[in-house]
Amino acid sequence: MRTYTHVVHDLTPVYDEHSRILILGSLPSVKSRGQFFYNHPQNRFWKVLAAVTDHAPLENVEEKKQFLLEHQIALWDVIASCDIIGSSDSSIKNVVANDIGRVLSEAPIRQIFVNGQTAFKLYKKYVFPETGVMPVCLPSTSPANAAWNMERLTEAWQVIVRES
Repeated sequence: MRTYTHVVHDLTPVYDEHSRILILGSLPSVKSRGQFFYNHPQNRFWKVLAAVTDHAPLENVEEKKQFLLEHQIALWDVIASCDIIGSSDSSIKNVVANDIGRVLSEAPIRQIFVNGQTAFKLYKKYVFPETGVMPVCLPSTSPANAAWNMERLTEAWQVIVRES
């Protein structure tokens, strides 16, 4: 039997005073915790962002941070802490949300996007009552979302380029 682990989000948001869109995930996976957002080698997030912006593949954390800021993209997660089994989004309980309002007050965010249904549900429950800003839900870049291949993901995620 797998047991719950209490996880405290350890990644700081990436944004600056020029960030115009905010992308939120749910919580870093086990392989990303203590590293950087979407660090799991099978997650397609960075490949999709590079594809929709016609950018070369992003190799390391510094390149990824620079890419986000150059494209006026802020990046964070909905969850500040929770109890979870491994990386299973369906097991998440006892959620404490990140202070998304902090980013919204410090950057001229025009649109919020969430990466997948779990992030969308968590945002609606824990963040929307505080911000009053409804996000656009994009299909998850997680390898668990096998129904969406790279071509379909890239097409759906094109909206972030139009908004930035």
